Amino acid sequence: MRTVILVAIFLGSMVSGCGDDGPCDANANSGCDDGKSCERIQGGEETTCAAPVTVEGRVFDLATNAGIGGARIVALDANSAASSFVAVSDSSGHYSLIIPTPRNPDGTPAASAQITLRADAAGYLTFPSGIRPALPFDTANPALVDGRYAIASALTDVGLLAIGPGGPATGTIRGRVADRGDGAGALVVAEVAGVGHTAVADRGGDFAIFNVPAGAADVAAYALGHNYDHATADVIADRDVEVNLALSDAATSTVSGSVQIVNGQMGTATSVILVVESTFDAKLARGETPAGLRAPQPGTAPNVTGAFSIAGVPAGRYVVLAGFENDYLVRDESSIGGTQVVHQQVTAGQDVAIAQSFKVTGSVDIVSPGANGPEMVTGTPQFKWVDDSSEDRYEVTVFNSYGNTTWQGGTLKNVVTLTYGGPPLESGMYYQVRVRSIKDPAEQISKSEELKGVFFVP
Repeated sequence: MRTVILVAIFLGSMVSGCGDDGPCDANANSGCDDGKSCERIQGGEETTCAAPVTVEGRVFDLATNAGIGGARIVALDANSAASSFVAVSDSSGHYSLIIPTPRNPDGTPAASAQITLRADAAGYLTFPSGIRPALPFDTANPALVDGRYAIASALTDVGLLAIGPGGPATGTIRGRVADRGDGAGALVVAEVAGVGHTAVADRGGDFAIFNVPAGAADVAAYALGHNYDHATADVIADRDVEVNLALSDAATSTVSGSVQIVNGQMGTATSVILVVESTFDAKLARGETPAGLRAPQPGTAPNVTGAFSIAGVPAGRYVVLAGFENDYLVRDESSIGGTQVVHQQVTAGQDVAIAQSFKVTGSVDIVSPGANGPEMVTGTPQFKWVDDSSEDRYEVTVFNSYGNTTWQGGTLKNVVTLTYGGPPLESGMYYQVRVRSIKDPAEQISKSEELKGVFFVP
């Protein structure tokens, strides 16, 4: 595995006045001479033209290491909202992404942020998606060299998995979502035959949804505190179609409910998220959450122990998930808990109180691989977990990045290690191990957490 080191490279001059293109506009990043970025001065509304802060990297095919041209890369903040405009990779896969950054009066960066990257490309699975998470990195302390502050590391190189042959013919939906005046993007979903295909609109509202099956698509945008009008698109294979989404004056809604923690063990509090229903993968129990649709608010550690409320929810159909994050808690699926996955329609301007209480219970804790994030494995992996309290046996399942089951196995009571026994693992592929504790004849007591147990083969 490459050691993750933030390397400050490049960049040159400090602050300059406005350029020849008019006043410096930080929202549009316009009005500055070539090579400069329009940024806000920390603590006020004044702007200045300054050397940009950039993230530098390469988008490549995980199987072949070949560069991927035409990939779209956007930075996401702690709320999973777009915090940058979009960058497009060149023919060798290289990109340079400007990160809007508050400045000191002398033009030097005044603040840093934790960000992640999202990358989309024709013919490839979106990153992050499925079992592959995006790891955050910090924009602090870049050095000024050759006219820009640049940050590059192993985390700014993005490997993508090819979708592979045999799928339906696809096209691309491009367009813009209307400006809300807050400089944040939106999750855009094109639904075809009940399945959602997504993109994140950047700070300017620009988006492109790749790999949409040919045919009629319903296109919608989701943003905290706002509704958008839906649009339709007739997607044609190997072609682009333009769709622009207008703001609606319809009111948003509040979704509320309650959580009950049963036999939490190490887990004392949880969180609740709303996932757009058409993006939900039932096998992997995950999907895409519009920025901010979480209780507690994004950036706050899980703290829900009873009642919860999520305000500013746009209209749509959602899957409501409790215990999804790494909090030592999972949905209780036993005969005592009996909590089913909740699908909820939200109508514009109508608040929703979910009658069913979400019961969560202590998880089966993964020891290795992937206890604290994706972990590289070589050879044949051995899976380890912490013993549950009252199981008769364990079931172990391994998924790959496409959501396909690679192998299933099991152990008897109190046996908490198992060696992988499936087909050879593929180089460049990501996998996840899931462990379920079973009370015979076939009742699940608990399971491992949805975000743990991820590993990959170099």
